[in-house]
Amino acid sequence: MMPKAVVLLSGGLDSTVTLAIALKDGMDVTALSFRYGQRHTKELDSARAICGHYGISISIIDIDLSSFRSALTDKSIEVPSDRKGKLEEEIPVTYVPARNIIFLSIAAGLCESIGAEAIYLGANAVDYSGYPDCRPEFFRSFGETLAAGTKAGLEGRTIEIRTPIIDLSKADIVKKGKELSAPLHLTWSCYKGGDRACGHCDSCRLRLKGFREAGHKDEILYEG
Repeated sequence: MMPKAVVLLSGGLDSTVTLAIALKDGMDVTALSFRYGQRHTKELDSARAICGHYGISISIIDIDLSSFRSALTDKSIEVPSDRKGKLEEEIPVTYVPARNIIFLSIAAGLCESIGAEAIYLGANAVDYSGYPDCRPEFFRSFGETLAAGTKAGLEGRTIEIRTPIIDLSKADIVKKGKELSAPLHLTWSCYKGGDRACGHCDSCRLRLKGFREAGHKDEILYEG
């Protein structure tokens, strides 16, 4: 029997490559996405399309984080464009407070419910926006919490948090996706909604940088 895993799938580049890695690892994957009050749900359309591509199931959970102060949940806060300097030097307004803590907790509950042994997520600490809940020390700490605070952990079946791309540059993530034939053309990374990606928010800039440095053309459409 194949070992089971829950993959946190936002519909973006990083989580899609992580999904491809989990499948390559031989995991029986259930994808987990969230409708959490984000300013657009285009990423969920991408997540569904990606799961359709792979023929795997997806669970989309509704959780209302709209009262959390973030440009991703509050449309009165402008999404930054063309931020100067290194993006990881300050925490931007697109940070959603405690989002990964919440998502990982729900993923752990799903793991216990279906007998999965691992959570995969596409966190990255190299080319990223400076979010505190994307750092290796956070995942080590949360893994200890799961070991102490779940039935699986107390029974010696600790749910493992796997972050296979955490030390990769965005260019290396693109290369890995191409190597695994991941459907990168179905992904959506832009913080803004619309028919085309803006090309100027942190997420678009990091994505474009990755494709450029990897020597590949990004197949999604951009404004302008």
